Amino acid sequence: MTGTTAAEVLVELAALEDPQLRAVNLRHGDDHGVNLGALRAIAKRLKTQQDLARELWQTGETPARLVAILICRPKAFERDELDAMLREARIPKVHDWLVNYVVKKSPHAEELRLAWFADPDPVVASAGWALTVERVAKAPDGLDLPGLLDVIETQMKDAPDRLQWAMNHCLAQIGIDDPDLRARAIDIGERLEVLKDYPTPPNCTSPFAPIWIAEIVRRKDAR
Repeated sequence: MTGTTAAEVLVELAALEDPQLRAVNLRHGDDHGVNLGALRAIAKRLKTQQDLARELWQTGETPARLVAILICRPKAFERDELDAMLREARIPKVHDWLVNYVVKKSPHAEELRLAWFADPDPVVASAGWALTVERVAKAPDGLDLPGLLDVIETQMKDAPDRLQWAMNHCLAQIGIDDPDLRARAIDIGERLEVLKDYPTPPNCTSPFAPIWIAEIVRRKDAR
């Protein structure tokens, strides 16, 4: 659907705002009350529109930025543009979608991973760790996995929440994918006890790394 303006999209999103949903989302740091299914339906109707995506991003509104992520062309962004967008993305859902739906598909992903990995801003650094998880899972050659475990072992326990979560995911991914490092990854998780008491719904896997590693390995072995 071409010809739709950013202002029209904002009006449509505002009409979908649900105060009760906003209250729920705010508990997770997401400042909007738009149902994500309805938001995705808008994006599906709009289809890919890079110029409109940039305009929606510039509004700074969380629902508009989420639509922008869904209708953009990930490979059309320059490296510095993605860096600026990531540093603006302080809302958890925007940050998560930007990394997973855009940056991971960008030809600049590896360069940004290296730039963000040790950034002093823990939210930015968490994006670098998320990209590192992707490398561990899909292209581990060239990564210093024991070195990553060294950093996790010394820094994860006291890391801010979002960075800690990303580092813990990396710990689990190394343990899942590298049999030679599995015992060490499990040992680190057991000693640090990060997310050990995280409330986990029934039929879901705990994010506590030793349990997470054991469960995914069990599933792989059962195939």
